[in-house]
Amino acid sequence: MVFDQLHRYLFNQGNVRGEMVRLEKSFQAILDSYSYPPVIQQLLGELMAAASLLTATLKFEGDIAIQIQGEGPLSYAVINGTHNQQLRGVARWDQELGSLPNEFSELVKKGVLVITITPKKGERYQGMVALDKPTLAGCIEGYFEQSEQLATKIILRTQLIDNQAKACGMFLQVLPTSSQAMDKADTAFEHLSALTDTIKDEELFELAAEDILHRLYHQEDIELYPATNVVFKCSCSKERSAAALTAVSKEELLDIVAKDGDVKMNCQYCHAEFSFDAIDVESIHAGTFNIPVGKA
Repeated sequence: MVFDQLHRYLFNQGNVRGEMVRLEKSFQAILDSYSYPPVIQQLLGELMAAASLLTATLKFEGDIAIQIQGEGPLSYAVINGTHNQQLRGVARWDQELGSLPNEFSELVKKGVLVITITPKKGERYQGMVALDKPTLAGCIEGYFEQSEQLATKIILRTQLIDNQAKACGMFLQVLPTSSQAMDKADTAFEHLSALTDTIKDEELFELAAEDILHRLYHQEDIELYPATNVVFKCSCSKERSAAALTAVSKEELLDIVAKDGDVKMNCQYCHAEFSFDAIDVESIHAGTFNIPVGKA
């Protein structure tokens, strides 16, 4: 049984594609970066599984960001995923509350789901739907119904036991094709969606991927593609932090150095910290900044 892999498959007779992802180490890496309450951990797991599933639909190099914004106890949560399944994420919530609601609708009151697709070449696309369904999976299904008019089924599950976190997701979608084929695909989709709904948590979290697919779809003609590894990876670097500092005046940065000894930049995703002294500040604004060997 292998986690941190995404599996893609095609139902040859139904014009329906499917995906399944199971996360463990990559999910735990996000949780290790901050002390999140259990309900936030659960939501991050669902977001991470969803981001992996959606990035697997990309037909180009780029990334997808799935972001929640709301006025409830959770104000912000985002997972970024690249076309090669490198994920990172973060959440912000009202830490003054003694406890958080377990209901999704109460956690993200007046919330919106924003999905941003950024290709390496070409224009960025952003879609938005209200978080007006009782689950994150239902809201993402609503996004596809609104933006692409394609029947889509999503299952998202998180397991938190004894400080061991796992997240799983499944995805079904009708393939866009001719109208006649679409009619057949819609019928096949309803059948496959009903089968997918029978999946149990213990099967998702304990069985091998091939065994799960056999249990659910043993009467279907499935083409299974090679698995893709999923990893936690943050794209932050000292060079990127230095580039961000070009937006701040040299005088202001040097004032900070004089007061605090250096300028510190923290990554919101992995909480890595990068420090810049007066020499760094001068070189950043002169356009000659580089990192000497051995200097973090």
